[in-house]
Amino acid sequence: MDYIFAVARIRYKEMSLLTSQFLERLIACETYKECLSLLNEKGWTEAESNKDINALLQAQRDQTWAYIAELVDDTSKFDVFKYANDFHNLKAAIKLACTNVEVENVFNYHSSISPDVIYQAVKQQDYSLLPEYMASAAQKAYDELSINKDGQMCDVIIDKAALEAILKAGGEADDEVIAFYAETTVACADIKIAARCAKMSKPASFITQALAECNTLNIAELSSAATKSFDDVCAYLSTTIYSEAANALRSSFSEFECWCDNYIIERIREQKYNSDTLGPIVAYMIAKENEIKVVKIILSGKLNELKTESIRERLRQMYV
Repeated sequence: MDYIFAVARIRYKEMSLLTSQFLERLIACETYKECLSLLNEKGWTEAESNKDINALLQAQRDQTWAYIAELVDDTSKFDVFKYANDFHNLKAAIKLACTNVEVENVFNYHSSISPDVIYQAVKQQDYSLLPEYMASAAQKAYDELSINKDGQMCDVIIDKAALEAILKAGGEADDEVIAFYAETTVACADIKIAARCAKMSKPASFITQALAECNTLNIAELSSAATKSFDDVCAYLSTTIYSEAANALRSSFSEFECWCDNYIIERIREQKYNSDTLGPIVAYMIAKENEIKVVKIILSGKLNELKTESIRERLRQMYV
């Protein structure tokens, strides 16, 4: 596919992305209502009429996915961004099936597999309805919860399968931005898992089951470090391309998550100078999700009456 026209449209759309300067204005607002008014001026037209944060942010996601569908013929290239929702829906389906309760609004609908299909597969124990990369994990996770009553292991199995699906999609992608996003997402998740396991003194058997293989980390060495101590995890990171993450991790998990998001944004900025590949469109998708995350941080901070500095510390770098 020739992406020149699509990229030209993305260049125009990038002009509406929020800047760091705008975010400072948003933080300076006295009230949550003032934040909504300012967002409305910036093009978040649903902000004034929608006081529910999650609904407001979902509206932005809906608009973004609709726009991507206008630009590309095959949106399956973007499934790597949907796998987190797919596996979230699998968790929800298993918990609903095991508890025999009906709960509304538990599924995410920007997914590559219909939540209804996932729920029926679990409820009927017919995993042939699911793609191969999900079927085995679904059955194992269901058994852990229904037979062994082990909710934690159920989550571990699903989370690892999600990471493996993301990495596989990145490896098969023609676009380098998707490949980079997938690899970095899995690596950052592995680092966080290892650090948490070290803090909680989890056994080697648990850590091995939780970590997913990736190309930029030696999982055996990371796992070994996690069985020893949190400091050993940080020491191992200092030998990898994620060495700068160690200081963020030592500060807090929140700071580490911020570092991960900033790392991705910094690396994809070069796509602003690309004009004939899928890369700029993928970069816009990542940038928009990053923007939505930052707006949520600010709005939640305003609702909870957090101090301005506390909110600012959690902000991410912006794409534009």
